[in-house]
Formats: sequence, C-alpha cells, structure tokens
Amino acid sequence: MPSPVRRAAARLVSERRASAVRRELAALASKPEPILVGPWLGEVGFELLYWIPFLRWFAENYAVPPERIVAVSRGGSAAAWYTSFAGRCHDALSFIPPNEFKRRNFDRSGSLGEQKQVARTPLDDEIVGLVRKAEGRDMWLLHPSMMYQLFGPYWWGHQPLEWLRTYTRFVTLQPPALGVDLPVGYTAVKFYFNDCFTDTAENRAFVERTVRNLTAEGPVISLSTGVAVDDHDPCEPDIAAMRGIRHLLTPDNNLLVQSAIVAGARRFVGTYGGFAYLAPLCGVPALSYFSEPESFSKRHLDLIRDVLRVEGRPDLLDVAEVRKATSR
Repeated sequence: MPSPVRRAAARLVSERRASAVRRELAALASKPEPILVGPWLGEVGFELLYWIPFLRWFAENYAVPPERIVAVSRGGSAAAWYTSFAGRCHDALSFIPPNEFKRRNFDRSGSLGEQKQVARTPLDDEIVGLVRKAEGRDMWLLHPSMMYQLFGPYWWGHQPLEWLRTYTRFVTLQPPALGVDLPVGYTAVKFYFNDCFTDTAENRAFVERTVRNLTAEGPVISLSTGVAVDDHDPCEPDIAAMRGIRHLLTPDNNLLVQSAIVAGARRFVGTYGGFAYLAPLCGVPALSYFSEPESFSKRHLDLIRDVLRVEGRPDLLDVAEVRKATSR
C-alpha cells in the first residue's frame, strides 16, 4: 500500500477511535456519581506531560466539577499536581507497602510488555477497589488506558502535534509550600541513570564535575530521595556543600516534596526526563542532559517546547547532549 494511502487510513482510524473515546468521556461526565481518575502507576514524565493535561481538558471540556473527581496516583503526586481539578486525592502507597508496590508494578509492566497502562491489570483493579472502599461509595472509572487510546496516533506519527493539543490543557503547577527553611537562590539537582543518560564513566565524571561547579556558585539541593518506587538509580556525588531532602520524605509524599523543592528553586539541573518537564511547568528554568540521542522520542520534547512557546517562555527549557556540552 502506498505511503500516502497508509497515512490517510491511519488518520481515519485515529479519528474514529477519538470519536469513540469522546463518547465514553461524555457518558462519564453525564452521570451524577464521582469519577475515579487513575490509578496512575507509570512514569513521572508521561503523568506531567500527558495524563494530567488530558484530565484537565476532560474536566474543562465536559464541565465536571472538582467535587466529582477523585485522583489516584503514587508518591504524593496527586496531592501536588491534581488539586486544580480534583476534589479528593488518594495515594496507592497508602494502601500497598512501597517494596511490594515496586515489585507488583514491575510485574504489571511485564504482563503488558511495557510500562504504559495501555490496559487494566489486576494491580489497577485492586487499587481501584481499595479506593472505593476508603471512599465508602461506588465510582465510575476513567483509566489511563483511555488516554493511551486517544494519544497513540500522535506518538505513532499518524497525527500532528495540533491533534494532541486539542485534548490537553496546560497550566502552571503550584505545589504546596513545605513549611521548612530553604536557602535563598538554590539550584535543585536530580541526576540519575536511564535509557538516555546511561551509566558510563564519562557520564559519572560529567555529573561529578557539574554538581561541584554548581555548589561553587551557590546553594544546591539534591532531589535524590532514597525512596525506591521506580528503577531510576541516582548518580550524584556525595558533596558536603549539597543539601539533601531525605529527612523530609516518606514513600507517599516523595513527589510532593520534590515538586515543592523544584517550584521554589531558581533553576533545575539534571537528567533529561520527567523532572525536566516539572521545572518549566512550575515556571522554573531547567537545564537537562542526555547522552544517547536516539534513545527517546523527540515528540515528547516537541510537545513541551510547544507548550512553553505558546506561553511565551521558550527559555524555560534547555536540553543538551553531554558530549556537546563537554566540548564547549
């Protein structure tokens, strides 16, 4: 089949799928009972860049008031990121111990063949049941798989960026204050290894040098938490001049605390990933690094850059390759 015909067929299929999803969302919105949105069990980056803006669009487009929306996530992100449109929030880690959650979430990813919640699994259903029991009522469910159905055509290249922007609403995030004294003008740092920033001697040396240079310029707060709910291993040096936040953390508030630290920083520096999106979405400049340019989809970067461009703040995100940054 010729490429133009394939592209046209893919667009037609995606438009039909979008119509079906919109009908399901309209049916959810028309019912009087509360709507449980989640549980979100995946990556921070997708949560910030896709899931939350999608839910905000859903609430706005279908005039669903906050008191009808119950958000469920993990690590305190619901309390930090969902409160503008969700009246109540629950954390999966308040129901399932962190080590058990990490193991079972890994098993969930294995059963699906990927980390993304493209379908409901027994872990999703168990958490939904626990939240319904805690709420003392039945609720309708808006599961992340519905978002994946809608946004797949953009990730696959069948629809342009404008398609995705139709179903998302972005606003500046305002995490709650921590109520603790922090140094003036600090830099928030979060370096860790992932697919685009691999564990090599060169990258370790780059992180060591970068963090030491930052501490020479002023206060630095490390966002490395010691709370193991994902597979990201921190790789920051142990520098006395760099302050940590582990004493502030519990498993079910770690993302809330990190969000508040990022929102109060003068800048963020670290690995390209979810927190590279969090900082500019909080109005904080971010400088993030990668070492493997072919390891991540540029569509995610296109989206956050477009969001910042429309808001008139393209300067809030700088993404650089380690090799080129080192050679400057």
